[in-house]
Amino acid sequence: MSNQKDLPIGFMDSGLGGLSVMREALKLMPNEDFIYYGDSANAPYGTKDPDLIRDLTFRVVDQLLEEGIKGLAIACNTATSAAVRYLRQMYPDLPLVGIEPAIKPAVESSHGGEILVMATPMTIQQDKFQKLLAIYRQDARILPVPCAGLMEFVEKGDLDGEFLDAYFKEHLSPYLSKDTETVVLGCTHYPFLKPHLQEFLGPDIRLIDGSYGTSKELKRRLEEKDLLHQEERERTITIKNSLPNPEMIERSYKLLNM
Repeated sequence: MSNQKDLPIGFMDSGLGGLSVMREALKLMPNEDFIYYGDSANAPYGTKDPDLIRDLTFRVVDQLLEEGIKGLAIACNTATSAAVRYLRQMYPDLPLVGIEPAIKPAVESSHGGEILVMATPMTIQQDKFQKLLAIYRQDARILPVPCAGLMEFVEKGDLDGEFLDAYFKEHLSPYLSKDTETVVLGCTHYPFLKPHLQEFLGPDIRLIDGSYGTSKELKRRLEEKDLLHQEERERTITIKNSLPNPEMIERSYKLLNM
């Protein structure tokens, strides 16, 4: 088993967003090696047809499996919705987690206010998201907010500034009311915009995302199979991207260190 234990944990996303999830996993599993693959050449996934999203996801996962991994996080809401069910059937022995918008924790900690869920239009259209909404709609007022084009800010490294404010004014402000209590960040790119978004919203509205919960679940699944190192050790973090652009890799490491 020890040779499998020494393999890295794999993360994939349509671009750089999944780094927000991996950032939490790095803290939770300090003795592990990680490999991250961002498919920025094909980003955004959120505007594509579900079959294409599935194919792109499979392609990245195949690449990670070829490298050799002992666990996998599909750190992209769109890819999770389109592909995770199939991946579980294809690789039943692989500790595997997907991510979904953190509606459950938002509802569980709600004080009766309104919950907005910012997500890509494709995530909102997917059955998986609609089913999730249906489960919690009786317990809270939940409004999906389609955010076409928002992940591109993160891909370009624009994490604050007036263009972002203009975006929030146009796409988010129409949904805000005096009852808005929580905003769920339903795309893994959005946590990198958190500081600026919080400034835009003011201190009274809470921001929640699924990064920590997803990382915790991945850790649990790896522990179940006794695949984690207990002793302290030097670790490696490898970042790959389908865009052959050194700037993308550099930006990725920067986002991890935020």
